[in-house]
Amino acid sequence: MPLRSSTRTLLRGLAVTDHVVDVPLRWDLGERGGPGRPVPASGPVPAAEPGPTLQVLAREVVDVRREGEDLPLLLFLQGGPGGKSPRPVPGQGWLARATRTHRVVLLDQRGTGRSTRVDASRAAELGAGTPEGDAALAEHLRHHRADAVVADAEHVRHAVYGGRRWESLGQSYGGFVTLTYLSRAPHGLAACYVTGGLAGLTATADDVYAATYPRVLDRNARHLARFPGDADLLGALADRLDAEDVRLPSGDRLTTRRLQSLGIALGRGDGSDDLHWLLDEAFRDGPGAAPDGPLAPSFLAAVEERTSHADGPLYVVLHESIYAQGPLLGQGPTAWAAQRLLPPELEPSARHLGLLGEMTYPWQVEETAALRPFRGATELLHAADDWGQLYETEVLAANEVPVAALAYHDDLYVDVEISLTTARALGRCDVWVTNEWQHDGLRASGGAVLDRLLASVAERGGPLA
Repeated sequence: MPLRSSTRTLLRGLAVTDHVVDVPLRWDLGERGGPGRPVPASGPVPAAEPGPTLQVLAREVVDVRREGEDLPLLLFLQGGPGGKSPRPVPGQGWLARATRTHRVVLLDQRGTGRSTRVDASRAAELGAGTPEGDAALAEHLRHHRADAVVADAEHVRHAVYGGRRWESLGQSYGGFVTLTYLSRAPHGLAACYVTGGLAGLTATADDVYAATYPRVLDRNARHLARFPGDADLLGALADRLDAEDVRLPSGDRLTTRRLQSLGIALGRGDGSDDLHWLLDEAFRDGPGAAPDGPLAPSFLAAVEERTSHADGPLYVVLHESIYAQGPLLGQGPTAWAAQRLLPPELEPSARHLGLLGEMTYPWQVEETAALRPFRGATELLHAADDWGQLYETEVLAANEVPVAALAYHDDLYVDVEISLTTARALGRCDVWVTNEWQHDGLRASGGAVLDRLLASVAERGGPLA
């Protein structure tokens, strides 16, 4: 499948080129793979791949002053699942640091952004809402995991860049994808940088949530220690939502458990402050208003925006599947692990009301307008027990690609002990543990985090040729 198109734009000191390529929905139907096991291409993909196709966007960003130079390639793998790559803003954050030395490739992973995005309208096109349509949608979504993303990236590497090795930067779930890349196609990688994304190679969803729920409870306690008045605000809101039918701008009912999902912000460095000021304006007439007083429309709009998942429904739909590796590891269905392991302190009936983390729950596809079309398919995915293996432990142990990883000591989303276990099992991996940042350290640090990771690889001989 050849490159479909390239479009170049100048953006205040950056040259931005959008490369669009066609890829098969199912890489496992080609000559190089068997059923259920996508195999990345070792060269350009033949034009006559069977089955439906998708479009994938790879957005190349380079300092316009260095556009004509032979710079190393840096592939960025976004967190999620279901998150599109960041849109470039000149002079800001890690991207400003990266474009000083690299030609950066921002990959919209399949199903996100401009890569044949999966949203409510796509679900409708596939017939969601009937048993047959839900099954078709579930089958479509099964081919949106890390193994397929790696196959897409390998195709981009050949179709656009002539098969040249590139470095990769994996943020959060992008680190999970990196481990799959190192398992399946290490020949495509010159070096890997991972921030908050060393996944457990054999950890199940149950293992992950058993490790991270205590951290969620601790983060709640820290928040209330800083902002003790928020306990009363959350309690008043929960009592109100339990007693009344409060509607968000979309028409969704604002339930107590949807209010609890605002706790995902506690995983960011500024999340506690941000959450406090949101709650501070929940009641139109201020925190001291009568508990039956009107809620501020701006508060309801903000809750809607933060909890609708309209821009990235795959985050909820595929979230537990990123931990699923099926019969090869003796795993059964994920079966809504986060709901099954929910601590009593985080039940919506609890007072003081606890806030949730990054976990996903069955009620979300029932109560959220943007997710409701995925309800049947999501249930099928959570019941599946035949997922393919994502990581090859023997290949990773023998890895020769230099890896520099950052593990956050207090990470709310990715357990540090699980990450360190993976680091010990991964060849040529240098891991840095810090509590200076939370899960958003790559973004929040400007270029400092990326600088240190680049230096780690440089001090060990640099990227592979």
